[in-house]
Amino acid sequence: MTDGAATRMAAGITGARPRSPRRLERRLIPGQTSPWLVAGGILTALLVGGLSTLDHRMALGACLVASFIAALWVWPAIGAYALIIATPLTAGIDRGLAIPVFRPSEALALLIGGTLAVRGLTRLRAGHLPRLRLSRVELAIVLLAVTSSIVPLVWMLARQHPITQDDILYSFVMWKFLGIYVIIRACVSADIQVRRCLWTSVVVACPVALIALLQSLQIAGVEHLLAPLFSPFGHTGALQNARGSSTLALPAATADLLIYNLAIAAGLWLRYRRHAVILALAGLLFVLGTLSSGEFSSAMGLFIGVICIAIVSGVPRVLALFVPAAAIGAVALRPVIDKRLSGFQSASGLPVSWTGRLDNLRMYFWPELSSGWNFLLGVRPSARVPVASQATGYVWIESGYTWLLWGGGIPLFASFVFFVVSAATMAWREARRGPAAASVAGLAAFVAIVVTTVLMVFDPHLTYRGSADLLFFLLALAAPRAGRGDMGRVERSARQAGMASHTIRETEVEG
Repeated sequence: MTDGAATRMAAGITGARPRSPRRLERRLIPGQTSPWLVAGGILTALLVGGLSTLDHRMALGACLVASFIAALWVWPAIGAYALIIATPLTAGIDRGLAIPVFRPSEALALLIGGTLAVRGLTRLRAGHLPRLRLSRVELAIVLLAVTSSIVPLVWMLARQHPITQDDILYSFVMWKFLGIYVIIRACVSADIQVRRCLWTSVVVACPVALIALLQSLQIAGVEHLLAPLFSPFGHTGALQNARGSSTLALPAATADLLIYNLAIAAGLWLRYRRHAVILALAGLLFVLGTLSSGEFSSAMGLFIGVICIAIVSGVPRVLALFVPAAAIGAVALRPVIDKRLSGFQSASGLPVSWTGRLDNLRMYFWPELSSGWNFLLGVRPSARVPVASQATGYVWIESGYTWLLWGGGIPLFASFVFFVVSAATMAWREARRGPAAASVAGLAAFVAIVVTTVLMVFDPHLTYRGSADLLFFLLALAAPRAGRGDMGRVERSARQAGMASHTIRETEVEG
């Protein structure tokens, strides 16, 4: 057997496409450097030199950014790790507060996405032609982005309604999540990288849960530490209501994030049966952090999430493990629970937050939505109306399904249904497929989809900062892709093919 035949045999076993000798030669010849890297290095040197004459802190920042870009260029998976770390810790910082125009996590996503785009262009010049083949989930995300932006904006132009800056900003929300999905897909390819992403999410969620717990119990002055950066629209009073908003500056979003990470922690233990104590402590912290949000809907989401974990994993005893965790939470968070239950002692018998939510929908949203044909193509992308009497200056739509009709009408509602069905089907299939890390991501993604779908009755959880980002992270990690798998198995198969070809050659020589 010739060397070329042996190469083709190895490629057939591993499923990899054999590289051309010329391409391998280009990659192995020493001294060759990409002109893009040379140009980038020269521009970076000029930029850092210019900034050093103005402000040494700006020069240091430019050096750090340049170093990150260089590392990302060589190891794209770093982009996924960085985004998973930064998003839960900075999502609650208002736009323009720390960085002009953007939240820090959004600026990081733009930096990573831009770097990967330029890197992809250089690969095109080297002969790597892309193949665009959208899955049902990816098509659903694209439809969500189009029907939540282009459709309502065109409808507003047709009705000659003024388009505000708020409409433009809200129209980019689903496009941002689509970009996050693409970034994770582009950065992560191997099973070990998926596992690292999942562990990174669990580790970062632990301080988020701890901060939420301490904030709800008003211990150690955590609310005062959060006030400078994590007060929504500068409203520090939102941090004093015994609800754990943590670094997401939104209690319901914090609870969603912790429920999804509870599913990740459970999946990691069920798949690998390792680090049981660490994952159990993390799971308990996530349960406490979820309950510390002080949201009835979040407690419901936690219960639904645990049931989904038990059903998908086929391990009913997960429900039994949840009982002591819930009991510990009920004791530790007794002040928070008592304060929330006291709302039922009002004259109407319902908490003021519930009646206020319903009044806002009846006063500000439902009349305009039902006027004329607005429910067909939506009212406008902006999901809030300015109200001077509110502490934050706005009233938001506190109903996810009302938001769907308001922001895109029937097309957006139908796109959401298609997204839920497609994403849940894919996540279920991947969760049940095998022991790979992608199955853990599939389990967590299924939990996130079901919890989001149910809780959309109360709020637009699909767009919640931090938690919605994690939902699309999980979908990207769970999605099947070519080239993902056990790289050790691939290398062993290649070595076996090489040994087989060597044995055949020896037999031919002896013959």
